[in-house]
Amino acid sequence: MASKLEIKSRIRSVDSTKKITKAMQLVAASKLRKSKDRMENNREYAHYLKESVDTILSSIKATDHHYTVRNQSEKVLTIIYTSDMGLCGGYNGNTFKKIVEWLNPEDPVIILGSRGSAWLSRRDYNVMKSLTNVDEEGYEDIVDVATMALEMYEKKEIGKIQILYTQFINSLSFEPTLVQLLPVERNMELEKEVLPQDTIFEPDGEAILDELIPLYLKSLLYSYWLETKNSEQASRQSAMENATDNAQELRDALELKFNQARQAAITQEITEIVGGANAL
Repeated sequence: MASKLEIKSRIRSVDSTKKITKAMQLVAASKLRKSKDRMENNREYAHYLKESVDTILSSIKATDHHYTVRNQSEKVLTIIYTSDMGLCGGYNGNTFKKIVEWLNPEDPVIILGSRGSAWLSRRDYNVMKSLTNVDEEGYEDIVDVATMALEMYEKKEIGKIQILYTQFINSLSFEPTLVQLLPVERNMELEKEVLPQDTIFEPDGEAILDELIPLYLKSLLYSYWLETKNSEQASRQSAMENATDNAQELRDALELKFNQARQAAITQEITEIVGGANAL
C-alpha cells in the first residue's frame, strides 16, 4: 500500500487537475451559448435562401444550368471542417473515421482546422488548401473557400462539391454529416406540389441562378461552419464535465485509501503500545 504522503500528494495533483477541467468546462459552456445564438440567428436566413433556390428550380422545369447538372469530371471536391484545439472528446475522431469511410484519397480536399490538417498531412490525401486558426465566425475565410470551390467547378476540374461537417442535434448529440452542395439537387417533392404555371423571371431564370447559387453556396458553407463550431463547444463542454466527474471519483477513492492508511497506522501504534505494556 502507498504511504500516506504519497496518497496525499496524489490527492493534491487530482485537485489541481479538477480545477483546470472545471474552468475549461465553464469556458466551453460560455462559448457554447454564444455560438448557439449565432447558429440560430443564421439558420433562419439559410433556410429561406434554400427555399428560394428550390422554388426557382421547380419553376424552371427544363433548365440545364451548369450549377444543376454534373459535368464530365469524376473528381469530387470535399470541404472538411475540424477544430483547431483538442480536449473535445471524440469530436475530431468521429470526423476522421468518416473521412476514411466516405472519401477517395485521390479526390481534392479543402480542410479547415489544425487538427484535421495535421491528421491529413500524415496520410496520402490530396489536400488542395488548408486553413487553420479560423475565427469563430470566420465568414471571410468561408467566402474564400467557396470562391475557390466555385472556380474549380466552373473550370470543370471537379464534377461535384460536398461538405463534411458536424451536425448539431442537441448539446449531447452531434454527428459527422456529408452533404452535396453542387450540382444543386432539385427538390422533387416541391416540384410535385407546385402547380404548373408560366413563370416570367426578370432577369431570366438562368441569370438568376448565376447570381443566386454562388450566394446560396456561401451561405450554406457559413451555416455549416457555425453548426460545426457549436458542436465543437458542446463536445468540449461534455468532455470537460466528464473529466471533472472522473477527477472527483478518483479523489474520493484516494481519500478512502488515505483514511484506511491512517487507520492502519493508528492501529499499528496502539498494538505496539499494548505490546510494550504487556512486556512490562
